[in-house]
Amino acid sequence: MKIIDSHVHIYPDKIAERASQSISDFYDIPVKYDGTINKLLDICKRSGVINCVACSVATEPEKVPAINDFMAKCAEESNGFFACLAALHPDMSELEIEAELARAETLKLRGIKLHPDIQRFKIDSPAVFKIYERAEGRFPILFHTGDKRYNFSNPERLANVLREFPRLTAVGAHFGGWSEWGDCGCLEGFENLYVDTSSSLYELEPARANELINMFGEERVMFGTDYPMWDADDELVFLKKLNLSERAEELIFYENAKRLYNL
Repeated sequence: MKIIDSHVHIYPDKIAERASQSISDFYDIPVKYDGTINKLLDICKRSGVINCVACSVATEPEKVPAINDFMAKCAEESNGFFACLAALHPDMSELEIEAELARAETLKLRGIKLHPDIQRFKIDSPAVFKIYERAEGRFPILFHTGDKRYNFSNPERLANVLREFPRLTAVGAHFGGWSEWGDCGCLEGFENLYVDTSSSLYELEPARANELINMFGEERVMFGTDYPMWDADDELVFLKKLNLSERAEELIFYENAKRLYNL
């Protein structure tokens, strides 16, 4: 069976451990790995993952160009193993956003990563529409979604954006609402929405995970680990407990991500 991990974070080696610990501190969850690329490659080789969709979050607007240069370099040097997403920050100007998206096209980056809780913006704030307007019909956006501690990325805010921008392709990470899975019903029925399984299966009962897959549709769910938080080995064990059909496994583990990110 072919497997694409549709949600991993990668960092330069010199900051990887510090960045991983920062994630652990933010969520108060022990991070499993040091965030280095070599460790991720070891895991993928062991578990049979043939591609990773990789991202990184820009905590400040000034960091965006350097992050995107790094992501493009990783994609090129991996001979296509990494399909990398561009970082953006909502505090960038319209001109800066357009310039960076044009550069992302040249660098052959496959989408955009935004993290409302870390970047401190509400998904449906009109102040962020300048990004969606330029991404619509051009780049998919991987959103971190859900955090019961805050009010930036809850499922309803993502639903508002999907209604406002019907041609925007969005990925709601963590089954569309980390720690707020009970509120994900508002996301049902959006044809331009995908979700991934990352950072969810440790908490969800198999029956609930199956309900979410059925609600979103198996053709819009993608396997993801959220490395360095988790690894493919453990996540595959969790997913096997769901007793998915052979066709559902083909879609979730491989075909949906391949189609969305043009792999």
